[in-house]
Amino acid sequence: MYSMTGYGKAVYSQDGLDITVEIKSVNNRFLDLNSKYPKSFAAYDDAIRKTVQSKLGRGRVDLFITFQDNREREVQLNVDLPLARSYYSAAKLLSDDLGAENDVTVSSIMRMPDVVSSKNSDDGDDFSELIVELVASACDNLNVMRAAEGEKLKEEILSHLAVIENIVGKIKERAPQIQEEYREKLRERMQEYLAETPIDETRLLNEVAFFADKSNIDEEIARLYSHISQFKKICEGPGAGRKLDFLVQEFNREANTVCSKANDVSITSLGLELKCEIEKIREQIQNLE
Repeated sequence: MYSMTGYGKAVYSQDGLDITVEIKSVNNRFLDLNSKYPKSFAAYDDAIRKTVQSKLGRGRVDLFITFQDNREREVQLNVDLPLARSYYSAAKLLSDDLGAENDVTVSSIMRMPDVVSSKNSDDGDDFSELIVELVASACDNLNVMRAAEGEKLKEEILSHLAVIENIVGKIKERAPQIQEEYREKLRERMQEYLAETPIDETRLLNEVAFFADKSNIDEEIARLYSHISQFKKICEGPGAGRKLDFLVQEFNREANTVCSKANDVSITSLGLELKCEIEKIREQIQNLE
């Protein structure tokens, strides 16, 4: 079980190269990757994305890559002679036409745009494998933190689930008593209103049976126990966040039905406690991958 919140880092410092990859993630319904790196790494964008996608399921992910090249390299200067001649010719034409002094020098022509360009002897280096390796390492370090946070969340979530299981047990214990209590209350009322007239047992039984059918929550209790069992199994597998999010909705549905059908103050009170614990779990699983 993984939390969606964490931070990871990977560093390469060798042979004059310093590369640092940092990655952090927070909650998000889907995997949303935002990358910031030198323009020269744009060609590696697809490889970076695929690497992150292979390591992370979902979350808003910010990836930062810093790069410093401190290597000693031979620099080659290239001169665009045709362009230089064009600049000189243009200057001479202006001088002749305006009758002004032509003060163009070689130094001034060299400063003209694109006349002189430099090229490192090792331009075109391919850092793709190194970058992918560093991104993968940073993601692994991120997942170490996310796993640790996930275990803490799992422990807290299961503690709330234990409370839910205890509440459901109390509801199950209380449910059979409601029918008998209703029978006695109805009998007392009938005796009170009918005074000396004998009670129609058939009618009494029919009323009790109707009430029992209307307020029966056996199916809801059975489904709640089933959800609890399924919840525990999901917690042991990957991608628990989305599955538990759906299951919590089912928990809420059953809890609402219990509260509406039970027609009993005690069960209604237990149902509200149940909904409260379900909400606590719902908040926690928003942090799970």
